[in-house]
Amino acid sequence: MSITLAFLAAATASPAPADPGAAREIIRQCEGKDGFSDPAPPARIFGNVWYVGTCTVTVLLITGPDGHILVDAGMEDAVPQVLKNIAKLGFDPQDIGLIVSSHEHFDHIGGLAALQKTTGARFVATADAAKVIRSGKVSPADPQAQEIHGSRKARVDRVIRTGDVVSIGPLKLTAFATPGHTEGSTSWHWKSCEGTDCRTVTYVDSVTAFPLGTYRFADHPDRVAMFRQTFAQVEALECGILLTPHPSASAMFERMSGARPLEDPEACKTLAAGARDRLEKALTQ
Repeated sequence: MSITLAFLAAATASPAPADPGAAREIIRQCEGKDGFSDPAPPARIFGNVWYVGTCTVTVLLITGPDGHILVDAGMEDAVPQVLKNIAKLGFDPQDIGLIVSSHEHFDHIGGLAALQKTTGARFVATADAAKVIRSGKVSPADPQAQEIHGSRKARVDRVIRTGDVVSIGPLKLTAFATPGHTEGSTSWHWKSCEGTDCRTVTYVDSVTAFPLGTYRFADHPDRVAMFRQTFAQVEALECGILLTPHPSASAMFERMSGARPLEDPEACKTLAAGARDRLEKALTQ
């Protein structure tokens, strides 16, 4: 193989997991647990991206020289565990300057107000997500509104939209709306480096069509169209290292442990295909 071909092969191959032992420990400690707040140990995913969430709900720490970014906040009662994980990794929660979120359900933003109080971090969200987060009440249009509760009201410092970039020093995250699961569903992508190996990391929000109570997607063609537009958008992504708000949605722990490739070029297509199939089944029920 020529030097050029060898370089291209190395650049496109899946990177080695950063801390497979820690990921295997997460799998061991979380076996058989499905609670949103079941504690999990922290682990480095790739470069400056760290898992600090629970067994079933992702919280990410992206570290930088001028301050850190937290992606999602988890459950309110999981906040002490998230802070413990951050400190265990050797980082000071007071250095978190920005928090962003995936969507406005209690399992992902329930801990936001407490984390804002502890860290003083700014928080950004889309206009649709901001309405829910500022009010603490679930949107009445949410497919799960009949059976899930709201969360503690929290501050929104900036309203963003698709294409907006949020940053702290050299850390830069780009937002893109992926509505359907909620109206305010937001996904993110950024670059992270392991030495000279730099990769795109994409945090794709939940894309599952999950109705509760008497909600029927067949009665809500606007929501169905919203989902289908999001599926097409996700399917077209070159997502690099795919991360998701619920680790099981993208086999995150298995990929972090080395049991599966950390980066799969078909990952976003696979995620969108599974979500599309679930919506079609929901439409027939």
